[in-house]
Amino acid sequence: MMRILDFDTLRPEEFLNRDIQAEEDVSAAVDEILAEVRQRGDAALRDYTRRFDGAELTDLRVSAEEFSAARAAVDPAFLETLQKAAENIRRFHERQRHNGFLLADQAGIVMGQRWTPIETVGICVPRSPEAFPSTILMNAIPARIAGVQTIVIVTPPRPDGTVSPEALMAAELAGAPEVFKLGGAQAVAALAYGTKTVPRVDKIVGPGGIFVATAKRKVFGRVDIDMIAGPSEILVLADGKSNPAWVAADLLSQAEHDALSSAVLVTDSAALAEAVQAETERQLADLPRAETARKSLEDNGKILVTDSLDKAVEAVNLIAPEHLELCVDEPFALLPRIKHAGSIFLGRFTPEALGDYFAGPNHTLPTSGTARFSSPLGVDDFLKRSSFLCYDQAALSGCAERIADFARREGLEGHARSALSRREDAFAPNRGDPLPNPSSKGCAL
Repeated sequence: MMRILDFDTLRPEEFLNRDIQAEEDVSAAVDEILAEVRQRGDAALRDYTRRFDGAELTDLRVSAEEFSAARAAVDPAFLETLQKAAENIRRFHERQRHNGFLLADQAGIVMGQRWTPIETVGICVPRSPEAFPSTILMNAIPARIAGVQTIVIVTPPRPDGTVSPEALMAAELAGAPEVFKLGGAQAVAALAYGTKTVPRVDKIVGPGGIFVATAKRKVFGRVDIDMIAGPSEILVLADGKSNPAWVAADLLSQAEHDALSSAVLVTDSAALAEAVQAETERQLADLPRAETARKSLEDNGKILVTDSLDKAVEAVNLIAPEHLELCVDEPFALLPRIKHAGSIFLGRFTPEALGDYFAGPNHTLPTSGTARFSSPLGVDDFLKRSSFLCYDQAALSGCAERIADFARREGLEGHARSALSRREDAFAPNRGDPLPNPSSKGCAL
């Protein structure tokens, strides 16, 4: 049963206990997997797939024939749903495109910024019990919009060596048909180091369990990663007018993910708190994943009662949840006061599940309080910024002395000489002849 707690009596550590560090045995196991895949390549991948997924594979890559079979197997109605979801996700993320800029407002000086896509990206897609089509759409579509050339999807196979047709159709719709039957830390290793079959990537994105999260942490630096994802979270801020059955359903929607998931209700109504507590028990009775959800609610779930909505907002900003629902009469009035949340669902008819699958905003979100300093996955995550600048000789001559003075104050005489040597009045060291003077119009647009 979910605990009902008085927010004002709690210390922060009592509701901010979301450490996602791996235990030593997990870390050691991941080190071994990374080393094995780096050394033995495809052979290690096949061994680990046999051991962890129960699948005996001769080919790690999903074949064109398997994609053809998937097209025939997927329910046409669900395929239409996938297509509509892909359209919504694409429409939202198209608005995240960046334009560079150019500054040429000073004589002889041009500078600016340009955006270029990461060339190769790997996407981790968990299987629980099937590979998640939604994760494929949410990760691959922004990558395509950014201009990523090569997208590599890794997902654990079923014991019979297949991947769900729905996942394969999501990959096809997202323009990412390169799919490998790999999961866990071994998949991360394959993406980070490359093998004869699996290409090395520049960045790894996508969720996973503690082994995937730990592996991503360990290969960061060799490749980029999106984030270290912890267990799923939801925080529902609800007033006394909210329907307790709806609130309970939304809490359970995250609790069923994993026993480590966190489902929290913050309310200014003691009556609603008691009604939601009872309603979660009632709904658990026939929930297919009731055992997982119950453990999540008992270990990590809580109902925090505050004396006002102002205090409820304070609790939200302290917790910095992955998913936040504002179940109040005027949610847009509260929105400007929310400082820390991954994705915000406004009003009583906007359940978190809407964002998981269909609406368009990304569902790969910061967890474990990292919404205080990080953001949802988006087009930005698949782009790099480069700055550029060009000075002609006259423009450099006008500031060379200042540059040299700056450099010398940092003890870097070579820097100073580099700037001074290009002045219009510069002379070659130990000679009376002037240095060659290239054209000063090198920055003409």
